[in-house]
Amino acid sequence: MWWFQKGLSVLPVVLISWSCGTLVLTFTISVLLGHTDPLLPYISDTGTAVPERCVFGFMLCISAFLGLCVVYVRYKQVQALISAAEFSLQTLNYIGFLLGVFSSIGMCVVANFQKTDMMSMHLFGAGMTFGPGALYILVQTGVSYRMQPRFHGSSILWTRTAVAVWCLLSIITLFVSSMLLYEDLPGVEVATKLHWSPGERGYLAHLVSAGSEWSLGFSFICFFFTFIRDFQKISLRVQPILQSSHLYSYPLYEEREHTPHGEHSPLLAGTI
Repeated sequence: MWWFQKGLSVLPVVLISWSCGTLVLTFTISVLLGHTDPLLPYISDTGTAVPERCVFGFMLCISAFLGLCVVYVRYKQVQALISAAEFSLQTLNYIGFLLGVFSSIGMCVVANFQKTDMMSMHLFGAGMTFGPGALYILVQTGVSYRMQPRFHGSSILWTRTAVAVWCLLSIITLFVSSMLLYEDLPGVEVATKLHWSPGERGYLAHLVSAGSEWSLGFSFICFFFTFIRDFQKISLRVQPILQSSHLYSYPLYEEREHTPHGEHSPLLAGTI
């Protein structure tokens, strides 16, 4: 059995692979068609024009769904491991689940409202993705701190802490560089500007801002790498429960031929 076949580890693996494929594919298409610059465009810039816009929206919606599945499975796993007496840890786990749900919904908003449609909704979706997503990483790091060394070693905690610090630094750099960029170019539609020239005013701030956005996105992806080993310990089992002795809501015709008013099964009514 391969390592990604153990338990439900395939779930974060598919999420990581699909998300990376989304970013790489749309970036490649947009650069080859000349829609964006090859050097550090914003992530959403690679999905602004057709045809990469359609690919970006479709694939990002699937990433959002996979992310929601991973967040839910992680929530149920922690819930099963901790006791009912650990109320603070249960609350922290539930808050993390809600943050993960909000971040996944934000990805859907970004996927369906591109820059050429409704800029305000697009920015709202981006903030909804990165803000709750970063908080989700911090909360899950706190959960890992509370759960070690009972359920996992300190190496997982330190890895998640390092990714959380990486994520926070990326957010701070993105916010500061974006503010400087808008201050350097008053009256310019920075959010919809797709091509930048070296030496142009605000070019350096744009590179730092775009690079911070990519760094923030990959910090999310790397954080889900730390779930692979945890998900190897989870197995999914489906148990069917038969609620009746027959498959239909009505008894067969032979069983009802003596019922009052000549009532028959609707499945057999067309043949009578």
